[in-house]
Formats: sequence, structure tokens, C-alpha cells
Amino acid sequence: IRSAVAAGKHLSVIVGETRPFLQGARLTAWELGRDGIPVTLITDSMSGHLMSRGEIDAVIVGADRVAANGDVANKIGTYMIAVLARRHGIPFYVAAPLSTFDLKLSSGEAIPIEERAPAEVRGFGDREWAPPGIAVRNPAFDITPAALVSALVTETGVVSEPDREKIAALFRK
Repeated sequence: IRSAVAAGKHLSVIVGETRPFLQGARLTAWELGRDGIPVTLITDSMSGHLMSRGEIDAVIVGADRVAANGDVANKIGTYMIAVLARRHGIPFYVAAPLSTFDLKLSSGEAIPIEERAPAEVRGFGDREWAPPGIAVRNPAFDITPAALVSALVTETGVVSEPDREKIAALFRK
């Protein structure tokens, strides 16, 4: 995004809050604002609405891990956004350094998904808004299949429609 702005592109960024730790609200929005890049913060569940109204032209997400076949593990909600982007014909890009690629993992199915504490969903601090005793699921990550990824953007190049062979080639350079 910074490179696009430096190249003279006029853009604005819509940032999801990024639960469970709100990195989008606390970090991404702050960095973009500090750099003078127009930014709007939304809740994670608003992206589909904005896509359906033509207000999003492209999606760029990060990755915590990328499997050898191009499946991507990232913060929970990434898979949902990828599916919505595909539905609306919006390119879905994953920006990830090569250090996040794990060629020992054949696919995203091999990536363990962390389950966070139920208290993070039931409320915040001393305040609980969920009914007492309610069951809670709180996975912190999900897996986006490579088939939903338009391209992987790395420090050594861009891999369109990623697959096992194209990813392996990144490491032969």
C-alpha cells in the first residue's frame, strides 16, 4: 500500500478490526493514518456488505503461515473474506514474507488452529454480555484454500494463482 501511494496511486484503505486482538484497529489503521493514507475502520463482519455495494476493489491480507500448496493460515475471518471476494469478483491478495512459508506442510489441513479463551467472546474486562454458562468457540485463525488466492505477494516476487510448483520456484531463486 505504501509503495502504491509512493508511486502516485490515489487510494483509500478499509481496515477490518481484526479480532481477537484488534490488530487492524490498533496497528494497521494507526500505521496507515500516520503515513497520511486515508483509512476507514470497520468491524470484521461488514466486509461482505461493502463488497456487495462495489465499495471494495481489492483485498490484501497477511498470513501467519503458508503451506506448500498455497493454502494460507491467517486471523479468523480471512477465509470468509476470501469467499466473499470470490463471489463479488474482487481479487484476493496475500502479502507474506518467505519466512511464513512452511514447505513441510503439504496443505492447510496440517496447520493447527489455536482456540482462544472463551472469555474473549463472552465480554471484555470485567463486563460480560453473553448469557452465563453459554458455550463458546473461539478459533483465532482459519485456513483459506489456495484456490481462493489471486496472488501471493512476497519480497522476491508475486505468485499468481499459487500452487505447489510455483511456490517451490520461489525458493529456487
